[in-house]
Amino acid sequence: MAREFQRGHKARISDLTAGTDLYVGVQIAGPGLTFDISCFGLDTDERLSDDRYFVFFNQPKSPEESIQLLGAQAGDTESFRVTLDRVPEAIHKLSFTATIDGAGQMSQIGPGYIRIVAGGEEVARYAFGGAEFSTERAVMLGDFYRKDGWRFAAVGQGFDGGLEALLRNFGGEVLEEEQPQQAPQPQQQAVPGFAPPVAGPAPARPAPAFAAPPAPAPTSPAPAPASTQQQPQQPLHAAPTMAAPLAPPAAPAPQAPVPHEPAPQAPTSPPTPYGHPQHPQPPAPYGHVPGQTPPHGAPAPYSQPAPAPYGQQPPAGTPPTGMPHGVPQGPPHGVPQGPPPGIPQGAGLAAALQKYRETPTGQRWASQNAQLIRVDLAMDQTPVLARQGSMVMYQGKVDFSYKGAGFAGRIVGNATGQEMQLMRCTGRGQVFLAENSAQLHPIELQGDGICVSAEHVLAFDESLHHEVRRIEGHGIPGGALFTMLFHGTGTVVVKTRGIPVVLPVTPTTFADCNAVVAWSAASQVVLSSQVRLRRNAYPGHSGETVNLQFRGAPGNFVVVQPYEV
Repeated sequence: MAREFQRGHKARISDLTAGTDLYVGVQIAGPGLTFDISCFGLDTDERLSDDRYFVFFNQPKSPEESIQLLGAQAGDTESFRVTLDRVPEAIHKLSFTATIDGAGQMSQIGPGYIRIVAGGEEVARYAFGGAEFSTERAVMLGDFYRKDGWRFAAVGQGFDGGLEALLRNFGGEVLEEEQPQQAPQPQQQAVPGFAPPVAGPAPARPAPAFAAPPAPAPTSPAPAPASTQQQPQQPLHAAPTMAAPLAPPAAPAPQAPVPHEPAPQAPTSPPTPYGHPQHPQPPAPYGHVPGQTPPHGAPAPYSQPAPAPYGQQPPAGTPPTGMPHGVPQGPPHGVPQGPPPGIPQGAGLAAALQKYRETPTGQRWASQNAQLIRVDLAMDQTPVLARQGSMVMYQGKVDFSYKGAGFAGRIVGNATGQEMQLMRCTGRGQVFLAENSAQLHPIELQGDGICVSAEHVLAFDESLHHEVRRIEGHGIPGGALFTMLFHGTGTVVVKTRGIPVVLPVTPTTFADCNAVVAWSAASQVVLSSQVRLRRNAYPGHSGETVNLQFRGAPGNFVVVQPYEV
């Protein structure tokens, strides 16, 4: 039976199936909508550093064929074959996406899914629908990512900008579209052995180990074969969608007047690889044939004077290129030159702000920088408890309410010093959290636990269990120290002063209690024998107060910050 995923859910592939040769099917449809479904192979920085691992309709497989585009089959709009044990180590994540080709929004789609099939049996499915989106035109459906082996995450995060925004999010570049040309006729390719037959009755063959289960009988008649089907005037993929500009394409060049002798054409340059900027050639001057270089010493074309040498100004009265003589140039006397104040300076401004833009990673918790973190409440639908006043911005429909600890909780918090003033964040939107420029570190718990002092906690999922833990000791006020224990499944955001250091727990690990941030829940913590209660050192005293000693089996850790309270 297939495991049903919700948005934000994750699982190990080894828990779903023992195989690594997988079939990934995507089903998405909407009235009047056409979709492009792709797979991005990303590096450890979640960037498309190698454009050969962008698998889409114009590049149907990766170099070693670990990712292959199979086409529509078995009831799926698009399908892939993914062989995880053949994916190069440089590829850290495989992100499966769907974008609308043309006008439309993701809110118009019907029920859809992304599913994983192994050994002919469906093992995982993430279902989604148009009610989860609004104006988005692209959506990240699911990810395969490396973390102690391969794992799968149901993402379901959309982008308003469509494929262009999706490409730039992954570090790609959108190329400008060239002159529209007639689409080449599709070439007949050999059907792979693992794919279903193209058309016509064929002898039944057993499904391979990675193939999808057979699809139910179609309700609509099958399309005619490619050889008999009429060629549409504007094919679906005449030009890559990723290279389409926002403006309408330019009008085609006029035809040569001579009917029997074709006009000379400029030599066609080889296509620019995906991810590299394209530099279109400037149009040829009037009176010259495109693609031909004027002879040395030839006079400049009409209305285009020869440029002045580099570093020298042109002669006075020389009109700019392309303007006839006699036309007054420049603004009248007294009119200020340059763009009006307040208008962005085009690419210069965009380049300056590019490094500060929002970084959507498709995860529920996403660090925007070292001091700012974003949580997507729509993913997993789990409320978040955050420190009061830590919200700096939010998008969408988010409700904030006071989260009280109750009478008993307030008593315990006041007595132990582990009281937290929290607010409860619910709804469908993104909340950005920060506090006093502290360094923020999201820690994901999957059934394990961590001890963190309440003063170092910024926010956490409400699904996590938290309680006050007592550290026994003699010679300190109250006879003990206290900390917060978080355990279960979810994320807790820890804040530090400066960049912390994580140390393994050994029998000789000691730390100042004012510098300790967190430690593993399985660690044993005791007070060292060198306990001093006064903070100000007297002559002959080191000035240190309470030191903690950590003990535990290999694998336990302690986190300290370069700061003492």
